Amino acid sequence: GALAEVLGEDHKSTLMTVNNLGLLYNNLEDYEKALECYERALKGSEKNLGKTHPQTLGIVMNIAVVYHVGLTDYGKAEELYDRALEGYEAQLGKDHENSKTCAENLAKCLAIAGEKLKFRKIIDEYPHILKEAQEAKNYI
Repeated sequence: GALAEVLGEDHKSTLMTVNNLGLLYNNLEDYEKALECYERALKGSEKNLGKTHPQTLGIVMNIAVVYHVGLTDYGKAEELYDRALEGYEAQLGKDHENSKTCAENLAKCLAIAGEKLKFRKIIDEYPHILKEAQEAKNYI
């Protein structure tokens, strides 16, 4: 697009726009196009900011949401949530909102997938999930 031509493919504004397009496609339930956008944004973000930068981890979490909610590939979603959560905890700490949100998403994914032991482990690490996620009541 025009933005990429002016600023460059890997400029942070271009990458943010591509990520936002991924959000749009995800909301429209066009999961393949969403993944295409997210993967492009992820590649650029990893190159520019590194694999553990919070912005990069946010894109990883967006991809996890597509696999979790859209494509119901819970194994792939879990792998991506784990990567994002590990990075968030290392970069921002467990009490940061990004870590908590990622942990909640992971817990929901594990619950739906029937991974009760893994679910209980994440609940033990992030007890706020039980207070905030009504869905969790069905799985304990």
